[in-house]
Amino acid sequence: MKKDIISKELIKKLIVKDISKYILGIEIDEVKFLDKEFERIESKRADIVVDVKNFILHLELQSSYDSKMNYRMLRYWLDIKEITKLPVKQYLINFSNKNMKNYLDVDNVKFSFEIINIKELDCERFLETNSPDAIVLALLCDFKDNNPEVIVEKILIKLKKLLNEREFKKYFMIMEELSSLRDLKQTIKEVEMRLSDITFEDYPSYEIGMEKGFNVGLTRGMEQGIEKGIEKGIEKGIEKGRLAERKKLIKMMLDFGIPFEVIAQKLDTDIDSLKKVINES
Repeated sequence: MKKDIISKELIKKLIVKDISKYILGIEIDEVKFLDKEFERIESKRADIVVDVKNFILHLELQSSYDSKMNYRMLRYWLDIKEITKLPVKQYLINFSNKNMKNYLDVDNVKFSFEIINIKELDCERFLETNSPDAIVLALLCDFKDNNPEVIVEKILIKLKKLLNEREFKKYFMIMEELSSLRDLKQTIKEVEMRLSDITFEDYPSYEIGMEKGFNVGLTRGMEQGIEKGIEKGIEKGIEKGRLAERKKLIKMMLDFGIPFEVIAQKLDTDIDSLKKVINES
């Protein structure tokens, strides 16, 4: 599913250190991703595999229930262990509302791993930090008895205090992506509209909506505020020309650290076509 792929890429790029630090209690000085080395024949690979000097950290991000998750985790463990020969610490970061088995005991095989149910973690624990990555993670945690709008507003206000405008846009985009994991799209949209100094046009989702507008008038948008971006994008595409706006959009996403393959998925195209647009005058 595209949404899962996009969210995982953003997490890998921007918040894996804080998942490790604030959720697992593991400090990582330098992130060295290895997951692409473990792609299986059936095109399945572990989500996040990090070399942490004397051991390998494997994080699997799961937003939906999988009754055979324990078998998948064992396959990943075998792949990682066979290639690296290092101790492997495995964690399933569960975003779903259902618990999954964290063990396998069949025939002569006994295997287990840790599951972190992120929705059971207190969001205040993350809101109290001054780490933007950790603060964004609060969106996925337990709000206790708080109204979701209150927590979303706290996150936005704190991010604005900590970040410059460019960085804030990047983290706002992460919030929009992660919001789909717990049905907070409408809530974020309402808070956006209520905070007078936050406008749709300021954020990446608006630009992505514009791009969708260029490509046949709208199928479905990415996240909050996209509908407005799509409408405006059709008008703007006619006025300024499709190529210039497409190039601007692609460069903006690259600046935010989004990989070419993810951008291609967002814009329903291929990597070669993206590079051609960037190189055209």
